[in-house]
Amino acid sequence: MASQLLDVKGLNCPLPILRAKKALKDVAIGGTLEVLATDPGAVKDFEAFCRTTGNELVSSKEEGKVFSFVIKRTS
Repeated sequence: MASQLLDVKGLNCPLPILRAKKALKDVAIGGTLEVLATDPGAVKDFEAFCRTTGNELVSSKEEGKVFSFVIKRTS
């Protein structure tokens, strides 16, 4: 279970990433943020976001039309 949950379903790029970036500031280092999104572009967006910010993408999955990402804050 993630430390925090962010529901950005119904929002399109770049809003899910921007909201996640803001929410991660409230997550302790080592903590996790689970993001729920419906934008198919979010899969590549969150992979790139984690790669460029140095945070860890712990998991990425799709259930129905909802994408779930768990991000571990590393810095």
